[in-house]
Amino acid sequence: MKKKRARPAPRPAARPVTLTPPQALWLELMPFYIREAWLLDERKLEEWLDLFTDDVLYFMPRRKNVPRREAHRELTRLGDLAILEEDKRYLAMRVARLDSGMAWAEDPPSRTRHLIGNLEVERLDKGEVQAKTAFLVYRSHLETDHQLLSGCREDVLRRVQGAWKIAKRTIVLDANVLLDKNLSVFL
Repeated sequence: MKKKRARPAPRPAARPVTLTPPQALWLELMPFYIREAWLLDERKLEEWLDLFTDDVLYFMPRRKNVPRREAHRELTRLGDLAILEEDKRYLAMRVARLDSGMAWAEDPPSRTRHLIGNLEVERLDKGEVQAKTAFLVYRSHLETDHQLLSGCREDVLRRVQGAWKIAKRTIVLDANVLLDKNLSVFL
């Protein structure tokens, strides 16, 4: 005769998890950044462009090697010589050029993989949010051309008609010298 196993005692009902406002904001914004990465990797650049406000500033300063005591000079400032200092109109022109078939460096197009993480968020005045992310972007082009770019992005986001949009993006590359043939992908 088989012995009947005793049923385990019922588990107490799980308590609902209460999120702090910063945790809730993080959970709201992380899917935004994941979606942005997929849009870039799937070359849906028009949809990617819609993630930016009309008055966006897309800025990538140059990075210089400086002594520790001069760390404040490591990144060029806005208005100084930069790798990129673009507005929405210029971003749209770059996207249109890639779609035109006239961007020879991108025909055939590069294959990319954007890995985004280490999200930190902070509420600012006027309903805006500051978000900082780390990125690793792998780019493969033709048979032998590939590159790996790493750095961080500091964004200011604001809600436009109920959706988050990037109002300012500052991209800081870890490398201070780009040895690649071109920088035709978006970070």
